[in-house]
Amino acid sequence: MDFGCQKWYFEPSPRSPMPTESDSRLRVLLTNDDGPPGKHSPYIYGLFRHLTVELGWDVKVVIPSSQKSWIGNAYQITGTVCGRYYYPREPDGLGVISERSRSLEKGETAEWVLLDSTPATCANIALHNLYPGQIDLLISGPNLGCNDSAAFALSSGTIGAALSSSLSKVRSIALSYGAEQQSIPEELYKPAHVLSSRVIRHIWEHWAQDKDGLRDGEVDLYSINIPMVRGLLSEEGLKICWTNMWRNSYGHLFKAHANSEPIPSPAGPDLSSSEAAGRSQRAVLTSGRSLTFEFAHVETELNPADVPVGTDSWALIHGNGGNDFEDGDLWMQKL
Repeated sequence: MDFGCQKWYFEPSPRSPMPTESDSRLRVLLTNDDGPPGKHSPYIYGLFRHLTVELGWDVKVVIPSSQKSWIGNAYQITGTVCGRYYYPREPDGLGVISERSRSLEKGETAEWVLLDSTPATCANIALHNLYPGQIDLLISGPNLGCNDSAAFALSSGTIGAALSSSLSKVRSIALSYGAEQQSIPEELYKPAHVLSSRVIRHIWEHWAQDKDGLRDGEVDLYSINIPMVRGLLSEEGLKICWTNMWRNSYGHLFKAHANSEPIPSPAGPDLSSSEAAGRSQRAVLTSGRSLTFEFAHVETELNPADVPVGTDSWALIHGNGGNDFEDGDLWMQKL
């Protein structure tokens, strides 16, 4: 079955709305929900370097100072949002933090901004406070893991940042790299960045109309999922599917904490440090039952026969030629 799939060949359009004349560089704001380069954020630096060095795009980076997955479109509305400057270095983007903006030092490749806040907050501050009127396109990601189906997409900080941007009437794309295996071979990083940029450019040049869209009757945002599979290395490449988002649900997300002693959690964006310290004491009902919980690993029992044909989750399953997604599809949906 090959429902809704087609092979695309990405060639520059002669009618491209890409910036031309005196400034040929697309002005991009890059953000994410995984934070600065590291174990939990392995992709952002490579994509940044590909967009800036190989494509020549003008890319500003404003990201959370730490991992902020599963936070959706939340904004920080209490307290003060503090930021610092980040200077990534080759080859992996690991860098140094500075309280003040300064000139690049040897080995540093750019100046980024880290904000102690949520992805949606980062997007809004970047668009309206840091770079007002200077951004053509927001790219949120690449996320470490796929963002398919409504239940998980609506929980995603990656899509949350893109949604925040779209609500500011800026073209927005959420980008996610999905895989089932825990360890992704680094040889797949570069092909994923190359394919991502080609798809993003194609979308930019052929941005669809939507009469209900907030920005001049356009589609508000796109979500792209790319499987991190060996098919990225083949000459044929991956099939590309336009999909609808599967409207699913999830239930049990938390479990009682097994430790008998309370484990304080970091203060959330709407909780001061003093409040967090006070609330870190474990509440106990008169029955003696602990009210201490932790997020549990989400395990979904996905029966391929139950997933609607043509949805994003169907594209993922349909492309799964085994546990390594040997015949993976790339899938997209417009929101």
